[in-house]
Amino acid sequence: MRKKGPATIWQISSASIAAFLGLCLVPITAGLASAQTLEVSPGGAIGLGNRSWSATDTNRAPSENELEFSARAGVASDYIYRGTTLSDHGPAAGGAVEAKFGPLYAGTTVATVNLPTDPAAELTAAGGIRPKIAGIDFDLGATYFAYPGERLPGETHGINYWEAVIRGDRSIGDSIRVASGYAYSPNVSNTGAWSQYIAAGLGFDLPSRLLPKNLGVSFTTAAGYSWFGHQAPNLGGFPLPAYLNWQAGVTFTYKVLNLDLRYYDTNLSKENCFVLTGDPNARPGGRVDLITNPGGLVSNWCGATVVAKVWFAL
Repeated sequence: MRKKGPATIWQISSASIAAFLGLCLVPITAGLASAQTLEVSPGGAIGLGNRSWSATDTNRAPSENELEFSARAGVASDYIYRGTTLSDHGPAAGGAVEAKFGPLYAGTTVATVNLPTDPAAELTAAGGIRPKIAGIDFDLGATYFAYPGERLPGETHGINYWEAVIRGDRSIGDSIRVASGYAYSPNVSNTGAWSQYIAAGLGFDLPSRLLPKNLGVSFTTAAGYSWFGHQAPNLGGFPLPAYLNWQAGVTFTYKVLNLDLRYYDTNLSKENCFVLTGDPNARPGGRVDLITNPGGLVSNWCGATVVAKVWFAL
C-alpha cells in the first residue's frame, strides 16, 4: 500500500465501538429467549476482513481448560483482503495452525502473495482471548503481519506491521448468525499512517434436516469501511482514500473439506485503487490528481471479483 503521514490517536472511542457492536448484535436478538449460541464451523464463518487463512474469522466456542489444536490449508483462485487483491488476481495457497486453552488462543498463518515489495510470503502471528459475554462470543486479539524476503522494500523499508481487533458473534436460533468488528493499526504497512476498519456481517445456515448427512451449506455476506491517517512526509504526507468493500457467497462443508464461492467488490475508483495499493502494473490513462496521483495511473486490484476457495480444516 502507498500510505503517508505520522500516526495519530484513535478517532473512534471505546464507547462508540461498544455501541456499534451492541447495535449489530443485541437488538437483533431481543425477544428470542430460547435462542442458543451455536459453534460456527470453519466453513460457515462470517468473514469480516481478516488476512488469509486466519482462524479469527471463525467463531469458536471456548473449550474447557484443556489444550486444543486446529489446522487448515488450501488454495484459492485469488487472495482478496478487504476488497483488494494481494495476489495480483492470481491463485494463492495458504495454511494456519492455532492452539487454544479455554478462551485463550494463539496461532500463525502463511500465505503466498504478489505485492509491490515482492516478499517471499505473508506470515502472521496472532493471539488473544475469546470470552462469552451476555450471549455474545467476543474475540479480542492482535496480529503481527510479516513479509520476509522483500526484494523491493522501497521507502517504507518493508511493510511489516501489527493490528488490534475486537469482534463479536451472536447466533439467532439454529440458522441465523450476525457478527461485527473493529480493527486498528497505528502504522499500517509500516508507512506512518494509522488505519481503522469497521465491519458487520450476516450468515444463514441451511437446516441439516434439508441436507445429506455430513454436508453443510452456509450463505454469508458482510460489508466494511476503511479509513486512514496521513502517510509519512517522504511518502507524500496525504491520507489514503477511505472506501467501502462488500462480499457475499456460499460455503459448502463436507466433513473436513470446504468449498467457498464468493463475490467481492469496493467503491474505489481505479485511480484511488492505485493510490491505495501501489500496484506496480498500473497503467496511465486515468484522472490526474497532482497530490495523490500525478501520473493518473489506474489499477484493477480493487474491482469486482469472484473467488473460489477450497481448504481442509482439522
